[in-house]
Amino acid sequence: MRLKKNHNSITILFIIIAIGLLSGCSNVVLMNPKGQIGLEQRTLILTALGLMLIVVIPAIAMAIIFAIKYRASNIKATYSPHWYNSAKIELIVWSIPILIILFLATITWKSTHVLDPYKPIASATKPIMIQVVALDWKWLFIYPEYGIATVNEIAFPTNVPIHFDITSNSVMNSFFIPQLGGQIYAMAGMNSTLNLMANEQGIYKGISSNFSGRGFSGMKFTAIATPDDQSFHQWMQKVKMSQHQLSTMYDYEHLAAPSENHPVEYFSSVTFDLFHKVIGKFMGQDGSMAYLHKSG
Repeated sequence: MRLKKNHNSITILFIIIAIGLLSGCSNVVLMNPKGQIGLEQRTLILTALGLMLIVVIPAIAMAIIFAIKYRASNIKATYSPHWYNSAKIELIVWSIPILIILFLATITWKSTHVLDPYKPIASATKPIMIQVVALDWKWLFIYPEYGIATVNEIAFPTNVPIHFDITSNSVMNSFFIPQLGGQIYAMAGMNSTLNLMANEQGIYKGISSNFSGRGFSGMKFTAIATPDDQSFHQWMQKVKMSQHQLSTMYDYEHLAAPSENHPVEYFSSVTFDLFHKVIGKFMGQDGSMAYLHKSG
């Protein structure tokens, strides 16, 4: 009977460990950044974690020590029923957390400005512009300077800034490439901006980190950081050889129809200013939001 009970306890322990490891998969990726913004964000996360552990570790240690020292069977423990205050302990208990909060507030304020997603990345190289439209349940990427578009795949050279303009065709989503850093919401009728840069070549996973309906779990894309401009242009030539086109808004609306686990798709041409036309669908004729007209 005891062996069975121990076996059940071990099984439960392994299940808890497995759940912990699985839940941390995305965190492992986040802690292995391959982009300039991701590296700075990791430093901020680790700094904040270290500061908080200054309080957490002693608190856990004291909880264990006190439980052992003042257990009922320890007759040598000192019992002081009339002790109720210590200025030294009060000073330590309050001053350390206050200092940590002040330090965290300072680095958070500074990093908020340094890591502003709208802030361009300083570089002598001209940024590549990619327009992003969140569809149900896939990602449309438009390269306006090259007149091409893709679904669920993007490419860009390493050490070249990427300027993302982001919107949504329907519900709110969240554009996120964990290893490159930063996430920003995609909202209908609005244009969000995100600036990233890959420091190492590789293939990175992109996701929507905001639940958006039935096909949310399959709303993933691939970000390819090519080693040089030549490899990037080879990828573009592959896209331009596609027979598919987004020549009209009818083609776009057909693509925007809800689909799940949509495959990678290339479009050799795209209708002019498609990104802003998508935003314009949710705007009034004078540029104000449609709901403002209704309320007026």
